[in-house]
Amino acid sequence: MTHIPPPAEELRLLDLELRRLDARRARLLHRRAWLVTALHAAAPPAPAPTAPVAPPRPEASAPRVQNVLLLLGGVLLTIAAIAFTLVSWGELGIAGRALVLGAVTVAVLAAPVPLLKRGLRSTAESVAGLGLALTVLDAYALHEAALSGTDTTYAAVASAALAALWAAYGLLPRASALRLPVPAALVAAQLPLLLGAVAVDAGPYGVTLALLVTAACNVAVALRGSAGPVRATAVVGAYGLGVAGAWAAGWLSWTATGPGAAARAAALLLLAAGVALAAARHPSAGRQAGGLAVAAGLLTVAAAGGTVRPVLPAMWTVPAYLACGIAPLAVARSNRLPGAVRQGLVQASAAVQGLALLWTLPLLGVALMGPAAWIERVWSGAPGGLRAAITADVPWPPYSETVPVVLVAVAGVLVLAREAVGRVRALSGALVLGWATALVLPSVLDVPYAVGLAALGCLTAGALAAATWPRTPERPSPLHLTATVLAPLTTLPLVLLSLAGQGATLAVTGALTALFAAASWTRRLAPVAAPAALVYATALACATGAAAGWRPQETAVLVLVVPVAAALLAARLGDTARATVPVEVTGATAALLAFGLAVASGDLPMLALVLALCGVIASGTALRPGRRPVAFAGTALFVLAAWVRLAAWDVGTPEAYTLPVTVPALVVGALGRRRDGQVSSWTAYGPGLAATLVPSLLAAWGDTHWARPLLLGVAALAVTLLGARHHLQAPLLLGGTVLALDALHELAPYIVQVTDALPRWVPPALAGLLLLAVGATYEQRLRDARRVREFLGTMR
Repeated sequence: MTHIPPPAEELRLLDLELRRLDARRARLLHRRAWLVTALHAAAPPAPAPTAPVAPPRPEASAPRVQNVLLLLGGVLLTIAAIAFTLVSWGELGIAGRALVLGAVTVAVLAAPVPLLKRGLRSTAESVAGLGLALTVLDAYALHEAALSGTDTTYAAVASAALAALWAAYGLLPRASALRLPVPAALVAAQLPLLLGAVAVDAGPYGVTLALLVTAACNVAVALRGSAGPVRATAVVGAYGLGVAGAWAAGWLSWTATGPGAAARAAALLLLAAGVALAAARHPSAGRQAGGLAVAAGLLTVAAAGGTVRPVLPAMWTVPAYLACGIAPLAVARSNRLPGAVRQGLVQASAAVQGLALLWTLPLLGVALMGPAAWIERVWSGAPGGLRAAITADVPWPPYSETVPVVLVAVAGVLVLAREAVGRVRALSGALVLGWATALVLPSVLDVPYAVGLAALGCLTAGALAAATWPRTPERPSPLHLTATVLAPLTTLPLVLLSLAGQGATLAVTGALTALFAAASWTRRLAPVAAPAALVYATALACATGAAAGWRPQETAVLVLVVPVAAALLAARLGDTARATVPVEVTGATAALLAFGLAVASGDLPMLALVLALCGVIASGTALRPGRRPVAFAGTALFVLAAWVRLAAWDVGTPEAYTLPVTVPALVVGALGRRRDGQVSSWTAYGPGLAATLVPSLLAAWGDTHWARPLLLGVAALAVTLLGARHHLQAPLLLGGTVLALDALHELAPYIVQVTDALPRWVPPALAGLLLLAVGATYEQRLRDARRVREFLGTMR
């Protein structure tokens, strides 16, 4: 059994062992120092140590340098071969030429095989590229030697032969690792059909067919091949030649003048569409399937529309294409097609419908803004037909007779596809298109002028009815908002057209006023219908005054009926209704119009009456709790009305203009101080007193009579005494200052006379005495000034 010492004994042993280790370590360190010193003494002096220098970083990797060198070598050899072919070819005989070119080409094409075996793939690719270039030079040399008269035909045959040769070379078992020959063969294969069509003079249809067939071959290669240079080359060729062929076929279809030419162009378009659709349906199409399906749908529409276009009148061209554009929607419903293809066909149909709607915009613009020409020829006489009224200064768009057909067709598509598009969105779009149809249909049919106005009025009423039905939802839906916007928009051409005749203007503005006033009882329409009713009521008032032969200032009084109605309606609606602010803004605008009419007339009494009536309306509005600040506007209008009336009476006395302002201001100030005793007298009475005292003082200084200065002095004295009596700063200081200046004005002539009578040394002497007196009593004057300041400080 092992004996374990007690803790104290164990600690002593550990300390002893640590001291032995420290002594041993000290001896070893001393021995190491001696050895280092001995070695330094025996060794030669070492050079001074230098900082390590990092090796230079290569700027190009070894594979990159290798590729550059190989590419440069291949280019130089190709240039040398071209120079030999062009310069030294004629110095050799036929046998020598064949021997040289054949031997060099075969040797170069055979060289990549051993290079690949040794693992020199980049070198093999460069040599193979040189060999392919030599085959082109062989073809050129053969053409120059024996076949120089068949340029295009030879180019087509040579390109086909080179494509076959390069493809065969690239597919050899020993050369299959090379990446260049097969893509190069595919590039050469783009030319044979196109050059062959040009060689046999196949015409535009043959050339387009060659482009599309070549594109189809590229599509086949791209769909069968895996990702790599071959697939990338095929995709580029397919898109490039396919777009070129489709564009050429579309141009041939659009410019075809007969059924035969249109049928041939349609066949080309269908070929392009079939290629695009086949590519879209292939599993490897991926994200490109949707775009290819859209292209297929558009090409099909162009083919079908181009076939029927030559046999139809020109105005039915767009409807024909639209009908063909709607057809892909039926195909898109088939579950046999991939989802991306179906979606692409739907998008193609939507694109065709969108283009058809763009074609209708010129006629819609004419129907909306064409009647604006009647603004410059108001009541000059209505034309017999609606089309003549709409196109007063603008031309009628060509082939517009079929615009309603296009609008109705697209609207029907939206209704039928409402589940796919979204019910609310589809119905809103159909509502807009239906409205556009009803807007342009009267002018397309060229109905009589009165019938056209009635049709636009019914369209406005229909839009308002659509905005109010159904009545169940409290919050308006997008469908209701759309109808709400269309209703006032319809009134724009209606009112402009009504300007042609006096009776039409009165009837239209009256009917619109009643119509929108009735619609404003619906809470949903009130924010739009109520202001619209006030706008047309204003127009009706102006038209009524003009029809009655009234002067502008008389018409202004009639227009003020609209602000009165707006104020009453706003009071009935309350401050929380959404229609309140629009109604008030419309009423204020009508009041500004009345003011403008009165100012334009130059009749001051009528202008004063208009301002007073506006003040009454503003004061009535200010009685509502939320419209208290309008009282300031009412007061200003009353004051302006008084001033204008005084100006009409040729009153030039300033007090007549200022007292109507002073008295109400003082009354308002007194009421304010009664409610709140902390209000300063400057705030309560300062503006009112200054409004009269200051202009009167200025007038008194230029008045040569004694009546105004005397009355002004009495009034200023009364104001000063009242200020002192009630301890008010504003009346005391304003009244005292005006009283002093008024007294100075009265004493000024006598002061001038005394000054002229005194010797010139008297004023300086008096000034010196004054300065001595002030200096002597400076401290007393400061004490008096402080007392005055403290006294004024106790006043309000």
